Amino acid sequence: MSETFDTNRRRLLKSVAAIPLLSLLGMSLTGASAQAAADDLVYGASDPAAKQGGSLTVGSLIEPPSFDIYHQAGEAVNFVAPLMYQTLVYADHDGNPHPLLAESWEINEDASVYTFKLRSGVTFHTGQPFEAADVKYSLDYMRNPENGTIGALDFADIDTVEAIDPLTVKVTLKQPNSAFLITLTHRNASIIPRDWYAGENARARLNSTSVGTGPFRLGEFVQNSYMRLERNPDYWQPGLPYLDEIVVNFIPNSAGMLVAVRNGRVDMAVLVRPQDAEQLEGVGGLTVQRSRSLNQKSLDLDSEYGPLKDERVRQAIALLIDKEAVMQAAISGYGQVLGTTVPGLQERWGVPLGELPNQTVDVDRAKALLAEAGHPDGIDIELRTIIGYDWMEPAALTLVEQLAKGGVRVAIQRLDLGTWLQNFRARQMGFTLNDWGTPPDPNILYYRHFHKKPQGADFRNWANDEASTLLDEGRQALAYEDRKAIYDRFQKQLAESVPTVMMFGADHIVVVSDTVKNHAMHPIGWHFGLVKTWVDK
Repeated sequence: MSETFDTNRRRLLKSVAAIPLLSLLGMSLTGASAQAAADDLVYGASDPAAKQGGSLTVGSLIEPPSFDIYHQAGEAVNFVAPLMYQTLVYADHDGNPHPLLAESWEINEDASVYTFKLRSGVTFHTGQPFEAADVKYSLDYMRNPENGTIGALDFADIDTVEAIDPLTVKVTLKQPNSAFLITLTHRNASIIPRDWYAGENARARLNSTSVGTGPFRLGEFVQNSYMRLERNPDYWQPGLPYLDEIVVNFIPNSAGMLVAVRNGRVDMAVLVRPQDAEQLEGVGGLTVQRSRSLNQKSLDLDSEYGPLKDERVRQAIALLIDKEAVMQAAISGYGQVLGTTVPGLQERWGVPLGELPNQTVDVDRAKALLAEAGHPDGIDIELRTIIGYDWMEPAALTLVEQLAKGGVRVAIQRLDLGTWLQNFRARQMGFTLNDWGTPPDPNILYYRHFHKKPQGADFRNWANDEASTLLDEGRQALAYEDRKAIYDRFQKQLAESVPTVMMFGADHIVVVSDTVKNHAMHPIGWHFGLVKTWVDK
């Protein structure tokens, strides 16, 4: 990560794209501008030895319910959608923002007006030219809550989107938002052709065709079997992608995945249970890659669900959890125990675990809290897990044992991903394990998930006034020192009231055949790196 620059409010940044976002957020954003960076900074390092062509087969335990990217939630879509759909801005492995579909940008004095100059010569998979009117349509559609989009609240701060000319877009916010650039790196800000959703069966058609500007197009999607991505011959970055196609085979469990890796049925697989890498030691022709993540495995507590309505019950549950033991059971220690933020943000944004409440096991205190809440004999509760997320099974069994010591009797309920996502969006999460990642900014990590309605989605029905006020302040503050102090206070409130228990973040563990070259997993866990991956077969 390059050095943090010291600047005053009015100094122009000649190349914001060369400055780490985490450093950028440590200074004033006002008066900032950015010029297009070299394409080598987007999607990872280029490889001068790369060979064009070939097919890569990827194994996946998780299948997207659909590819309607504006309405379909869940990490299963996020993994591959960024290969087909692009945003104005890209964040690299260190959180540096780089121009993507935007060629450059300028930010006004109080970070409330962002003006983007768009790349010329870009076309959608449909053949239509990419223009400012498409950006306006996409952002306006996504931010309209009447459209039922998954990211409406991420862009609720937008007041107007103006197409100044075919290649210039001006976005005016209702108030300053220091995280707006990094918000635009999320796939919720993907740009699609204007008026796409006005077409007949537009949402269903996205399961058979892609309409983005990305380096790959959707060739075929066969549910419960596989999907095939094909090289976009009209892609705007010369020479990319290296591969002709990517075939994603959906495999039902981790045991089947290991067999597929060993027998060469797949060239690459993300190991949902990182400890499975140990079973591949000494297997010729395979390499295991391990890297840091922006991911968390959490236990969510719906504040309107049964006994969880009482904060003391939620605190008692937190005091019964040995996070290290759960991590060992779930992923054999291939990760990091968390407090209230993800691994990739802990060093710069996280409160040390020793300064947070309810982080140490205290069975006696947990029992006392349950008794104070009117449950001297304990409680009975269902814990929901998601079929296909193999780490959840051993984690759930360990939690059952730990919680029983304090009188919390747990029955495990296994849900398919589609049903779980319906509960999630309906804010009926109950008592559930969760698995999600974030772009590298605390606003994006916390605001939509934990801010009370209507500004936030408040998926856990927390409705905490103090925490919501802090999240508003954190979004509007510009200096890093001010933001850090605000988010420290928020994290302590989160740990005290316990709408969630962030247990651990798993390292990314990817096994690749020795024929796979130049692959690197992005910390967010999305397959950006496949744009510059190639095969030597």
